[in-house]
Amino acid sequence: MTSPATEHAHQSRTVAVVTLGCARNEVDSEELAGRLADGGWTLVEDAADADVAVVNTCGFVEQAKKDSIDALLEASELKEQGRTQKVVAVGCLAERYGKDLAAQLPEADAVLGFDSYADMSGHLRAILAGASPEAHVPGDRRRLLPLSPAARQDAATGVALPGHGAGAPVGAAPVAPASVAEGLPDAGVPQVPDLPEGMAPQTGPRVVRRRLDGRPWAPLKIASGCDRRCAFCAIPAFRGSFVSRRPADVLAEARWLVDQGVREVFLVSENSTSYGKDLGDLRLLESLVESLGEIDRLPRIRVSYLQPAEIRPGLIETLLAVPTVVPYFDISFQHASEPLLRRMRRFGSTESFLALIEQIRAIRPDAGIRSNVIVGFPSETEEDVAELERFLTEARLDVVGVFGYSDEDGTEAETYADKVDEDAVAERVGRVQALVDELMAQRAEDRIGDTVQVLVEEIDRDESLGDGAEVVGRAPFQGPDVDGVTLLTYAQDDELPRVGDIVTAVVVATEGVDLVAEPTGAVDPAPAGEAR
Repeated sequence: MTSPATEHAHQSRTVAVVTLGCARNEVDSEELAGRLADGGWTLVEDAADADVAVVNTCGFVEQAKKDSIDALLEASELKEQGRTQKVVAVGCLAERYGKDLAAQLPEADAVLGFDSYADMSGHLRAILAGASPEAHVPGDRRRLLPLSPAARQDAATGVALPGHGAGAPVGAAPVAPASVAEGLPDAGVPQVPDLPEGMAPQTGPRVVRRRLDGRPWAPLKIASGCDRRCAFCAIPAFRGSFVSRRPADVLAEARWLVDQGVREVFLVSENSTSYGKDLGDLRLLESLVESLGEIDRLPRIRVSYLQPAEIRPGLIETLLAVPTVVPYFDISFQHASEPLLRRMRRFGSTESFLALIEQIRAIRPDAGIRSNVIVGFPSETEEDVAELERFLTEARLDVVGVFGYSDEDGTEAETYADKVDEDAVAERVGRVQALVDELMAQRAEDRIGDTVQVLVEEIDRDESLGDGAEVVGRAPFQGPDVDGVTLLTYAQDDELPRVGDIVTAVVVATEGVDLVAEPTGAVDPAPAGEAR
């Protein structure tokens, strides 16, 4: 018989999920949080208040790896200061390096891979009780699924797909999912037990997720993995081959997010333009956004990470035809020199990319277009850099992330001999960054006088502002976290909006890439009880 003290200790187990990296990782963390809450854990925001700190790491580029290791070390220091007893590494860095990470970072009490997610509660209970699980052994996750996309859904049983709301350790017995999209084969992906009352949707597939913040927007994963073989990218090896989530599951989760007060869903994946190819419908992304557009109380849908080589005829028109899909295009150009793109195992050129941009702006001149570029890739010449600069100047993108090339373990480009000198890479990054800073500021200035609808995300009532407040939000063409914000100006006696309201305003000034706008008085309010 369990003693009252033991029962109290069991009930009071606390866990904090610390997230690094991209919006896809945020979805994975919220799924982990749902599984842990389902397993009886109490979720806390601060790792210092947790018995166990679970650090969801990023393993994309060197700086992200460093940030992840720093977060693990910081969490480990809490073990000497207070309540925290154990620190567990999960996520991409843990999946990618596994035993090597564990050997180099003994401060972490466990390093667990994706296959541990389905029973994370059980793993953490064992670790808290003193168990020392063997560190994850990395492998190429592309080998877990068939080469043919059409065969993957049936073969997905037992393959962990973080953020898909299903899965089990490899080899686990399959259990049929609660429901699947009409006309699609049953994937046989296991489901965990139902979540506590209030966390599950009223109808449709059950959602395995728990929100970790009160933001009025949320990422929503539509797929995992990637089938492309970009020479510089290691993501397919540790995230695996491309697998789409079933439309019914995506729609159910979107409805659940709306019930949690979300007013914008941000569709995320490694490659959204591939969505549906393993479900037998290459145009399923178009159908999905049309169905999402029919959900009540969801005024904004945003699509991320489009591959230019896979943007098919009709996709742009469909995205811009759905009233609640914002005019925003996150397109992965990476460079503009055609010979260098081929060496990267990618396709395109300045002319083809400019034609794509013109196609978008012919329909919606106010559309936001963002991208990332890599400079210093092996064999890159000054002529290649000049071509990239020509493209950026003519494209006038809203936001551009500039990254200097560095070798990534296990990638094809790591084996290339004609590396660009590190000093030259740094010089090119600085030069291109200075150019895009100027171009982005000009693009922002072009929007002065435009009327925008701003989703309110933050209201700062700092004492330095007197009786006023700074209201921060995003216009439709501004993506979350990295694409700039819109600052709304209010006089002392003005009634302030709430987080989650959508305020109509006129752009009156800019601060770099950020906009400054004056409200016109029109507000689409967040539903009662849903503002945060």
